[in-house]
Amino acid sequence: MLKLEDKDQERLIAYVKEVTGITLDRSKSYLLESRLGPLVEELGCKDYGDLLAKARADRTGRVKDRIIDAITTNETFFFRDTTPFELLRHKIFPDMFDRLEAAGKRTLNIWSAACSTGQEVYSIAIILRELLGRDYSKWRIKILGTDISDSAISQASYGRYNRVEVSRGLTQDQIRKYFNPDGRYWRIKDEVRGDIVFRRMNLLEPFTGLPKFEVILCRNVAIYFSPEDRKSLFRRLADQLVPGGVLLVGASESLFDLTDRFERRSHMKASYYVLKD
Repeated sequence: MLKLEDKDQERLIAYVKEVTGITLDRSKSYLLESRLGPLVEELGCKDYGDLLAKARADRTGRVKDRIIDAITTNETFFFRDTTPFELLRHKIFPDMFDRLEAAGKRTLNIWSAACSTGQEVYSIAIILRELLGRDYSKWRIKILGTDISDSAISQASYGRYNRVEVSRGLTQDQIRKYFNPDGRYWRIKDEVRGDIVFRRMNLLEPFTGLPKFEVILCRNVAIYFSPEDRKSLFRRLADQLVPGGVLLVGASESLFDLTDRFERRSHMKASYYVLKD
């Protein structure tokens, strides 16, 4: 694989930061080589500087999108990491249902802010249907899934997964109940897909046109941002939550020293953040 030369490294790191928000340092040259090396070869570039020049010259944005897809991590599976979904199932959603119904409301907006290929979004949708059962139709539930990768959003929107993908995290009963067979694949049923919207979004850009949410999941994304960008992101996420709304971040993440707008709470040794009134 073509080696990333020092003369191209800083410019490439700056470009990745510009288009994805991901902050890399010089020790991550191996990551750039492993992720972008195949693209350099595929596009017939003589080096990484040539790839960068092609990206900036391409008015269609296709080369930029290929770089974004290569750099961003899209590895995921249904009910990944288990704990946040157990929190949603046993604590966050039941408490929220009670609070909303007490206020005479049955509207619930949820945002998966880095949804990758959609498994997180569909996992949330399955939990809600299992919790509400026949009462599901009495609620107005909308789930938004966003990601910076066009290809990830395309797969998420189509909602089709191969046998290996559906076997990672889903029970056989859930597969039969919420998916239809589609050749060698399984595709999410229309009635589940109908309450979900997917769109491409860079989390460092303004959240234009978004509603307020009761729950936001933003897991394992901000760890790749600079400290300043992390602070900005969580302040803006707070602005998108209703009072008392819940934010879920990654297990290794903390809002300590980033914002004072949330109260950290725990349930069964798992943590989540609630927007202060």
